[in-house]
Amino acid sequence: MRRARWGALLLLLVVTGVLALMLGATNIAPADIWGALVGDGRDTATVAIVRAVRLPRVLLAMLVGAALGMSGSVLQGTLRNALAEPYLLGVSGGAAVGAVVAVAAGVGAPPLIALAAFVGALGAVAAVLAIAHAAGGLGDTRLLLMSGVVVGAFANAAIMVVMATAAPDVTRNALWWMMGSVAAAGWRDVVLLAAMLAVIGAWLVHQARGLDVLALGGDTADSLGIDAARVGRRFFVLASLLAAATVAVAGLVGFVGLMVPHLARSITGGRARPVLLAAALCGAILVVGADLAARTVRAPAELPLGAVTALVGVPFFLWRLRGGR
Repeated sequence: MRRARWGALLLLLVVTGVLALMLGATNIAPADIWGALVGDGRDTATVAIVRAVRLPRVLLAMLVGAALGMSGSVLQGTLRNALAEPYLLGVSGGAAVGAVVAVAAGVGAPPLIALAAFVGALGAVAAVLAIAHAAGGLGDTRLLLMSGVVVGAFANAAIMVVMATAAPDVTRNALWWMMGSVAAAGWRDVVLLAAMLAVIGAWLVHQARGLDVLALGGDTADSLGIDAARVGRRFFVLASLLAAATVAVAGLVGFVGLMVPHLARSITGGRARPVLLAAALCGAILVVGADLAARTVRAPAELPLGAVTALVGVPFFLWRLRGGR
């Protein structure tokens, strides 16, 4: 990809991030934001808003978008299906089950709810792999895809059962969490997701050639001496873990993993490594922009982040079903 396109993506990410820091219930001038960031801000309220509220929120939105973009790119490349994404493959649903069960059980501490969501996502990944294995083998990407859809449907049913028997306040909290949000972002969430993205994202980029080989088909990969089933399974698990980490800290933010890989491929072409990097940037821009819209369109009220991405993602999904390019 030409340097100008990388530069344009980075510039758009910076501009979106700055706007997200500036706009909100209280608008802040760029000079005051700079003063708060470098430590010479005179207005303590402004410093507190920038450092404790908006900066971790913007950074968490960037990380969530980058992780979902990379996860969706890997899943679509591994399964060779342009409609694959964590939300549709049951990973997000499994995480939602873990979080909702924790909320219904009276768990109030956000770290414990996040841990429950992560465990739920791991359970969903294990279930997908077990079902695909029982149905005929992990090497068949179609079985993985269908297993993910089945696990996602079961997760939705389990969530409805739990919520139907829960107290009204628990149901409200669970619904808000399921619709996705970075409103409660803290530095602990930022550090946790940044660490996961740094480790898994770096591995995915380093091993991107495996995705290029998988794109040629299992038989071709085997003829090149690469165990396509093992490589594909490894990519599937790591991409799922990356998506699970986003659900643990921000709830369900759907359709980002579906839309962003298409945008990245249209910008970079078909090679996996630049697609992964571009997907991280595009995802970060998309989620920061969606969060900015969620908290400013109907201010002072705030829309769920997942609802905003779904309003964009559903038309995109229908366009893809019609074979749009």
